[in-house]
Amino acid sequence: MKKIAVLTSGGDAPGMNAAIRAVVRYGIYYDMEVYAVHRGYEGLIDNEFERMHRRSVADILHRGGTIIKTARSARFHDPENRKKAYKNLETLEIEGLIVIGGNGSLTGAKLLSEETGIPVMGIPGTIDNDLRYTDYTIGFDTAVNTVLDAITKIRDTSSSHERSTVIEVMGRHCGDIAVYSGFAGGAEIVLIPEKDISVDEVVDKVASGIESGKLHSIIIRAEGYPVSSNDLIKAIKDKTGQDVKLVVLSYLQRGGSPTLRDRVLATECGMLAVELLKDGVYNRAIGEVDGKIQDFDLGEALAAERPIRDELLQGIKVLSM
Repeated sequence: MKKIAVLTSGGDAPGMNAAIRAVVRYGIYYDMEVYAVHRGYEGLIDNEFERMHRRSVADILHRGGTIIKTARSARFHDPENRKKAYKNLETLEIEGLIVIGGNGSLTGAKLLSEETGIPVMGIPGTIDNDLRYTDYTIGFDTAVNTVLDAITKIRDTSSSHERSTVIEVMGRHCGDIAVYSGFAGGAEIVLIPEKDISVDEVVDKVASGIESGKLHSIIIRAEGYPVSSNDLIKAIKDKTGQDVKLVVLSYLQRGGSPTLRDRVLATECGMLAVELLKDGVYNRAIGEVDGKIQDFDLGEALAAERPIRDELLQGIKVLSM
């Protein structure tokens, strides 16, 4: 394989730049021409390619976001636009495509390969940790540490004012950010889309804490939990009379310099993606399982299921008493 391309798609995640750097430099090491596609699948449709060199990825290892930009592409759902995207790859004689992104991005890569035959590689770049074939996704560790830092700071002021705080974090379909940050941050309650926890349970837990002398309660709510933060706050206030504040961390969770874990994971995934393409192994999803970087059939990886870690939720319940 002589020419490959790399793109980042969907939401940005800290560590994407580390993966890009690894793909570019490993590709060049193996005598490949490496191209970056700007703005994800949008750029693939619009022919936004850039030939990359070793210096093209200098000083990006520590940077959050993605230097080649990203986008969510509704146009890529159209088969005609996918044909156009492939034609652009074909014109440049690009023989393999590496996609860094989440579930939707890797699904798009699979579809493109099935329709055109182009070899693809999927690298898990998403803060949500919602790709179930891998234990961790690139950006998750950084995002959780950002939330954890916020919890620590909010705890100080919540304690000083003897009030509860609802902290809303990302996680429309997957509650891993909420679970891990709540477990490590000593939250009283964690609310996620995968578990049915009633508002009454939340209110009773806060009220019980107040009766036992707790100065405050920290409630982590993933954005996909079906009851809104404002409705939750109203219910707590009505039952306890305690002041309750809302902190929405929003896109703060996406930014920042990637942690050690995310830099290592991203770099190793980028290295393996290039090596597999070089060796003629195609259509794989790369991830970490039991501390080892491994590759899996792309279709099987996207269909994989992994239950939420109930032991962490149980730990939160017991340790917050």
